[in-house]
Amino acid sequence: MTRDQLLHFMQAHRLAVQASVSRSGSPQAAVVGIAVTDRLEIVFDTLAASRKAHNLRSNPAIALVIGGGADGEERTVQYEGVADEPEGAERDRLVETYLQSFPDGANRQAWPGLLYIRVRPIWIRYSDFNSNPPLIVEFTGSQLLLPD
Repeated sequence: MTRDQLLHFMQAHRLAVQASVSRSGSPQAAVVGIAVTDRLEIVFDTLAASRKAHNLRSNPAIALVIGGGADGEERTVQYEGVADEPEGAERDRLVETYLQSFPDGANRQAWPGLLYIRVRPIWIRYSDFNSNPPLIVEFTGSQLLLPD
């Protein structure tokens, strides 16, 4: 499993389960529509009043699981990262990526309080239990960076 293969797998999926932690320490999880950049960043939209937005503003640590949702599909990505709300040119770049995956997202841009969350990876594990033996590969540090 190469970084490019990981990226292809992630970009082939439009949904993920994201998990964050409230100020009181309670877990919260939700399904979100995602887009993935060539930098392995994940971007999704949400409302500023949502629990996930409140959680991530107080503690930017986030985990996501991608894949494994189809019957017989036992391939997943476990993704841990740090969330932020980019502004300016960075926000524009990420919104463009998001709208390529979700063209209907353009209609939501008029919603009051809509924001875009970017997640930068710090650890990713790809697991393929469809193969025998299972293939499990972890990506950290420089493996997560774009190749030169």
